[in-house]
Amino acid sequence: MDHPLDIRLLDSIDQCDPELWDSLYNSSYPFLKHRFLSLLERSGSVSEMTGWQPSHLLLTDQDQVVAAMPLYLKSHSWGEYVFDWSWAEAYEQKLVSYYPKLLSAVPFTPAIGPRLGLAPGRTVDEVAPQVLDQLQLLAKKRHISGWHLLFPEPPLIDTLKRAGCITRSTIQYLWENQGYASFDDFLDALASRKRKGIKRERSEVHQQGLQVRRLCDEEITPEWWSFFCHVYRNTYLKHSGNQGYLTQAFFQGLGETMRGQIMLAVAERGEQKIAAALFFHDNENLYGRYWGCVEEHDYLHFELCYYQGIEFAIERKLPRFDAGAQGEHKVRRGFIPQEIMSVHWIKHPEFSSAISRYVAAERRYVLDYIQEACGQLPYKAP
Repeated sequence: MDHPLDIRLLDSIDQCDPELWDSLYNSSYPFLKHRFLSLLERSGSVSEMTGWQPSHLLLTDQDQVVAAMPLYLKSHSWGEYVFDWSWAEAYEQKLVSYYPKLLSAVPFTPAIGPRLGLAPGRTVDEVAPQVLDQLQLLAKKRHISGWHLLFPEPPLIDTLKRAGCITRSTIQYLWENQGYASFDDFLDALASRKRKGIKRERSEVHQQGLQVRRLCDEEITPEWWSFFCHVYRNTYLKHSGNQGYLTQAFFQGLGETMRGQIMLAVAERGEQKIAAALFFHDNENLYGRYWGCVEEHDYLHFELCYYQGIEFAIERKLPRFDAGAQGEHKVRRGFIPQEIMSVHWIKHPEFSSAISRYVAAERRYVLDYIQEACGQLPYKAP
């Protein structure tokens, strides 16, 4: 390429043609579909008022769009799942502004996937450094502290690392489908004690008088979406003291907007709705996202969020199941801890140097933890 690309920032994803945006990603990954990002904005879940101001990036070459990236101007660090609160506190102690910052991620979604969309013929190595150059210019012009890229795929990480960005390690727990024919086939791969434990947990859910099933597409009625919004808000109130970002309009819109890529695992007692867990899926992965209940029951969370997901992945022959962020208890249920990377560019040189040292030490802890946790996996010894 013998000339720089031009940058265009969008105040809304709807300023980009849906077919153009989706063609740049050319992926079944649900969370960067134009319709999903648009629903987040149109429902009021994502906006300047919620601290997620859309500033989506398009790169053009002689007026032809050649690349795209989700981009938000953030006034806080909530909803990201890669925690940088200590960085913000260090800035505050030095009377330096950490916010606003630029963030390329899917709001409230810690799921690895494509982040840089490319036109045919363009490559990550060609385009990503130009994206970084443009973001650095933008940050300097608008007094923004830096740029953060969360849950990207490895090729983009490698390119940006070579361009001078900081990479940071965190942990994600993934279940891998070893070609299992059924849930019992999966259980047969476990050590006897672990297998019996999971069978006992599943049995106790049914002994408590609960019926569990999975719903897809039109089976998820408006009443189920209303119920799910209610328990989602209750879960957030219990753990965070707020009702969460996602609105009733978001959940009601999911049924039509993401048809063919959603599943709801539910528990009922007769006609009474008790609990539900929401999943998304594409051609390769199942993604567990949110859950909530109106009654507490032993092992119900594990049944809806993990075991129903594993059964669904086996039935659909999906290679992987990402059940969401955090949760050491997933290891005992067959989810393998894996290192995942985020990418960061910090404008302030002294803070950039300090953060580089911090994440290097942090990575040693992450790798040690993964090694230790893998020793707790329930699978039979090879």
